[in-house]
Amino acid sequence: MTHVFHRNPRQQLPLAVAGQGIELIDSTGRRYLDASGGAAVSCLGHGHPRVIEAIKSQLDTIAYAHTSFFTTEVSETLAETLAQAAPGDLDHVYFVSGGSEAVESALKLARQYFVEVGQPARRHFIARRQSYHGNTLGALAIGGNAWRREPFLPLLVPAHHVSPCYAYRDRQAGETDAQYARRLADELEARILDLGPETVAAFVAETVVGATAGAVPPVGDYLKRIRAVCDKYGVLLILDEVMSGMGRTGYLFACEEDGVVPDIITIAKGLGAGYQPIGAMLSTRRIYDAIVGGSGFFQHGHTYIGHATACAAALAVQRAIAEDKLLANVVARGEQLRQRLREALGDHPNLGDVRGRGLFVGVEFVADRDSKATLDPALKTHARLKSAAMQNGLLVYPMGGTVDGVHGDHVLFAPPFICTPRDIDNIVDRFVASVQSVLPVSVTA
Repeated sequence: MTHVFHRNPRQQLPLAVAGQGIELIDSTGRRYLDASGGAAVSCLGHGHPRVIEAIKSQLDTIAYAHTSFFTTEVSETLAETLAQAAPGDLDHVYFVSGGSEAVESALKLARQYFVEVGQPARRHFIARRQSYHGNTLGALAIGGNAWRREPFLPLLVPAHHVSPCYAYRDRQAGETDAQYARRLADELEARILDLGPETVAAFVAETVVGATAGAVPPVGDYLKRIRAVCDKYGVLLILDEVMSGMGRTGYLFACEEDGVVPDIITIAKGLGAGYQPIGAMLSTRRIYDAIVGGSGFFQHGHTYIGHATACAAALAVQRAIAEDKLLANVVARGEQLRQRLREALGDHPNLGDVRGRGLFVGVEFVADRDSKATLDPALKTHARLKSAAMQNGLLVYPMGGTVDGVHGDHVLFAPPFICTPRDIDNIVDRFVASVQSVLPVSVTA
């Protein structure tokens, strides 16, 4: 009997006892290739000696000091490191304990910013359908995954949703990337006008959609067009890079690849690589100065923000990524992973799409490739793939409801940045064996 309230209490979980590089080891001695980094968290793998040493050293100095009384050298250094690396003038960093907290902080900062500058009518947030921004009530409210939202709808503040940038399913026949991006930007503009531009605070989007749709990247100049629409109406652009940021796509900040600078950006998972719980929100100088020059106080806070030990771990992680030049490896291994998946599964009748950026890769499965009809949700193909993969010593991150929260199955890959070419080959070989055991022939819708 367990006294832990697990997220899935009916599931019997193996006991993890050790981690080495890209492998996790359970109490029976079984080894698993960690091809998902948990949920895109363990970007340096497990047992990284420099990160562990940094944590130990910080514990010998000072583990924690409440931020209403003190700052710490390590939090100041980490903030400077992130501000220098961030695009544009995203140069003020607010530390939290994880991704949901980072998004909550961004929402509250956006609202307070407009109160401070004398535009208190700006209260509406617009996000995208099938987005995921966290499980706290504020983050869940702007999230666009209907299945996650439905039980809590009476508790959620109103939010508004427009179409995602989901080219595999939503781009029309004959429509170019530019035309598709323009159509989506026009939809956002129409929603802002419908609500009243003076009432809209921010548009929130994942730079690359993560768990709910499986590494869906923006196409063409989509984000530039979105940025232009926001600027036209004085709406803040908040980019959620909790999953896709901190090097996961081959860029430290995923939006760098698109040449776009948001007003606020959220990061978490890869920031600390799982060695300590940490996340952060970065804001532009304009927003920061509005708070400092106005009330002088951000009406927000948590006990463990700026936690010294967590900051020490994150600083060591970021230094390892830079010093070991891991971003180049992310790009190379990501290209290898997508190519190998397409080669190995290209003729499989249930393969729909292989997509992503860097070591952030999604594989979508369908009942029919031509129509893109989804598999029957009752089959729970995503769950069966996860189980089969674990039996084959492989950890992947599958999800159902890819299309609308109910229909659709995909598998997300987010292996550590330290992967070698051989590691990628082993991941693909084990995954292909798992797919063949679950989907040996075409499954009808």
